[in-house]
Amino acid sequence: MSSIADPTIPEISWFSALCDDDYEFLGQPNPTLTSSWKHCSNIVQTADRNGFDNVLLPSGYKLGIDSTAFAAGIAIQTEHINLLLAVRMGEMHLPQLARQLASIDQMAGGRLCINIISSDIPGEALDSAPRYQRTREWMQVLRQLLNGQAIDFHGEFVDLELEPPRILEGATSPPFYFGGFSPAAKDVAAAESDVFLTWPDTVASVGGTVAEMTTLAAKHYDRELIYGLRAHVIVRETEAMARRAAEHLVSKLDVDTGDAIRNKSLDAASFGVARQAALREVAADDGFVEDNLWTGIGRARSGAGAAIVGNPDQVAAKLQAYQNVGIGAFILSGYTHSAECDLFAEHVLPRIAHAPIKPRFAR
Repeated sequence: MSSIADPTIPEISWFSALCDDDYEFLGQPNPTLTSSWKHCSNIVQTADRNGFDNVLLPSGYKLGIDSTAFAAGIAIQTEHINLLLAVRMGEMHLPQLARQLASIDQMAGGRLCINIISSDIPGEALDSAPRYQRTREWMQVLRQLLNGQAIDFHGEFVDLELEPPRILEGATSPPFYFGGFSPAAKDVAAAESDVFLTWPDTVASVGGTVAEMTTLAAKHYDRELIYGLRAHVIVRETEAMARRAAEHLVSKLDVDTGDAIRNKSLDAASFGVARQAALREVAADDGFVEDNLWTGIGRARSGAGAAIVGNPDQVAAKLQAYQNVGIGAFILSGYTHSAECDLFAEHVLPRIAHAPIKPRFAR
């Protein structure tokens, strides 16, 4: 059973836009903000300099640059920040994937974390049940390899007998972060993940998800989880300024462009994406679904589609409200990513006691 980090001291992470997700105006591509080594490494180095605990390196195929190659490059250009590398289950031969991850972790001085992705592999379409079964098997075997254990596994998708490579001798697996909202996804998360990630929602709904997953993990697998919230943030000196920044962000967005952007993602039809759409539908005319939670970003983004918007006190209070219902980690982002990283670091980060999960994690 995993050891749980102190939930009163959350991990605060940022996001690097490896999947072309950086804008001044949503839906209006800017060549200087598209995914590239120069642009995305600047985001990560900004977050490192600002004292964030971790940074998500997302995985995409149609858009952006490769997350694994990027992680290897940025590992030696950062000093303190953990690297939360998104890895798509089934996309690479498992032993080779384990060797790559172990190598990157070594390059980063032990700062690697792993974000498990269960969406389709580019070029294939697999039904939900077998896709999550593949994810379950991959997580089990990948964990064993990263723990330096020999493999004797015969499943539906993994059939392996081998010893771990030398680089993994005596190793300890990085924590697995995983998100999903279908029943199959939640069961895999309860059994195999360490940090369950949920997307922005009302505080009450997030609390309900935490309670549901806590019961599932404990009842069926005798496990405890850490809970993470992936959300955007817009913080300014005053609430009025923050709301104007939100309005500025969507001021050039039209419906067709927003639909096209959302549908580019491989997970565009997932349970989680459907929930983000439902959240927008019940929001007020200004896009706010409750105090300081704005759904406008979801008009042009598949995935996390809401932002915490307000002045520093309001944003800090909203994060605390999520902590109060069980959130122990935050993965935040904002537009543009480097600029909002600086703003959050100036106005909110000093108000929050925070620390990375990985140094406190043990199995």
